[in-house]
Amino acid sequence: MGDILMFSTADWDNNVWTNKQHTAVLFAERGYRVLYVDSLGLRRPTLNARDLKRICRRIGKCLPLARRVHPDVWRISPLVLPLHGSERARRINAGLLHGLIARNLARLRMERPLIWTYNPVIADLCASLPHSGIVYHCVDDLRAAPHIDPAAIEEGEARLGRAADLCFTTSALLRDRMRTLFTRVAYEPNVCDRDFFATARQPLPVPPELRNIPRPRLLFVGAVSAYKVDFPLLETLARRMPEAHFLLVGPVGEGQPDGAPPPKLPNIHLAGAVPYGRLPYFMAHADAALLPVPHNAYTAAMFPMKFFEYLAAGLPLVGTRLPALAEFEHLYFPSDNEEDFLVNLRRVLAGER
Repeated sequence: MGDILMFSTADWDNNVWTNKQHTAVLFAERGYRVLYVDSLGLRRPTLNARDLKRICRRIGKCLPLARRVHPDVWRISPLVLPLHGSERARRINAGLLHGLIARNLARLRMERPLIWTYNPVIADLCASLPHSGIVYHCVDDLRAAPHIDPAAIEEGEARLGRAADLCFTTSALLRDRMRTLFTRVAYEPNVCDRDFFATARQPLPVPPELRNIPRPRLLFVGAVSAYKVDFPLLETLARRMPEAHFLLVGPVGEGQPDGAPPPKLPNIHLAGAVPYGRLPYFMAHADAALLPVPHNAYTAAMFPMKFFEYLAAGLPLVGTRLPALAEFEHLYFPSDNEEDFLVNLRRVLAGER
């Protein structure tokens, strides 16, 4: 049907799949060919061991030729200077990336792909490449993410607004902000692979990580980072509900390697990152799902993709009342404070839906 050049803000093999990988796969399943460009490192790296390992992995997988990672999806992992607030660094990156991407487009015979970018700081690069159109998929308020230069994001989105044909957003707040920059903006909330997560409603084996964890089990899936998970709230809930076991499935510190660690209590269990295909097994053996999200500038515009994943798995969901979920409050137990969480969790464990 056509070709897609996708600039992601998540590496293809990231432990937590996001809407970027899912969108690439959906395009491929509908007959498009996709050249997927791994994250260009919007966040300033730190000297944390996690970041140093990530840099080493990126150097190790940086190859000049795209590799097929899925039927009709090819991936490249460029090396760039992670200094997006510097005009000189942006020019150097644009020159390096233009040559690398142009060679791979020619090799794959993608003459004029549709450019689909999650990265807002590459407007000039997008405009310089042969294309049939440019789409900005705005899924987060990147200005508020840890260690990201907000001025670089704002400048990049303004430039992209002048170059792009369309902007999709995943929350109403993002839609309203992008309307000041883009001539065409469409609001489309995050969705999920309903059939895949619905397999959690079927009898599935108990994952080994759960065999020694009693029920009731309260499940959170995703990046276990302080700017996305309210650790003080989680600690309070665990202390006041010692009979319940809180299971966190996902990489710790993702996107915030120097952030506060999760609380250490006997009934808080860290399963670490697990392959995407195993998530329904954890959901099948949980009693409720959790979204203990802190209130900050980042989460004010966030639409958690796991929201519909939990629901598709048949789990009752207790979560922070988020602006992006306002129209879906009839589908979960919105909570404004720790007392609300406690009341709603006890209602859910008592069998209320």
